[in-house]
Amino acid sequence: MPEKTFDKKSADALAAAIRKNILRTIASKGSGHVGGSLSIADLLAVLYSGVMNVDPENPQKEDRDIIVLSKGHAGPALYAVLAEKGFFPKDMLDTLNQNRTTLPSHTDRLKTPGVDVTTGSLGQGASLAAGSAFADQIDGKKNTTYLILGDGELDEGQVWESALFAASKKITNLITIVDANGKQLDGKTDDVCSLGSIEDKFRAFGYHVISVENGNDTGAIYRAIQEAKKEREQPSVLVLHTVKGAGVKKFEEMENCHSTKVDRNELPLFYEELDGRGAEETRTSAG
Repeated sequence: MPEKTFDKKSADALAAAIRKNILRTIASKGSGHVGGSLSIADLLAVLYSGVMNVDPENPQKEDRDIIVLSKGHAGPALYAVLAEKGFFPKDMLDTLNQNRTTLPSHTDRLKTPGVDVTTGSLGQGASLAAGSAFADQIDGKKNTTYLILGDGELDEGQVWESALFAASKKITNLITIVDANGKQLDGKTDDVCSLGSIEDKFRAFGYHVISVENGNDTGAIYRAIQEAKKEREQPSVLVLHTVKGAGVKKFEEMENCHSTKVDRNELPLFYEELDGRGAEETRTSAG
């Protein structure tokens, strides 16, 4: 599938729409995993702006790229982009984690169109992604598997077992992306279990490492992905240095927004803020 030309303005607009959908989705339940969902909105906007080979009309098509949201609690972010791209109607977003919903708290491939892998038990998505990509590599497929990890999730030993395997087998059709927002459920990652340099750790395991200083910049994310896709000797990892709660000042400044309340009455103000930021980004890019 020929890759579309990347349009930063369109990707930023999609990121704003994703954030609105995230907030709407979580507000329907009253609370949820806000921070880590908002922080990957820009990444998802890039992936679903023509980088990934996917089709809303045929979510199970054979040659599709695979996305593994290992930090499955950020399901509202994935649901947000899938709804925006037409995998299912947007009104389904208001059913998050309700009885008989197709949008459970953590992603489930048997329930939601566009979800390829069931995740939520931290660390397991890394193994699933490596196995999926390795199988595709053996079969000679040309698709890519995108694995999204949280930095707090890197505390799990299974992540590093998977990394050792992927590097050993030179699984170059696997692109790992770390949402390095510096916070996790119980506080700052440095306080809970200091990781040191994430880049150095993956480099030591045999990865091609790409560090993105502003992991909420769609242009920087796009360039990093293109670099990773050209690497043919090692699996690649993008370390996106993001802001937890990115895009909405209230959550950016909150000490702990991992899981918190979103009031329906606040949605118009949040939407207005997101629209304003989008306009500011457009002016900055044009200037």
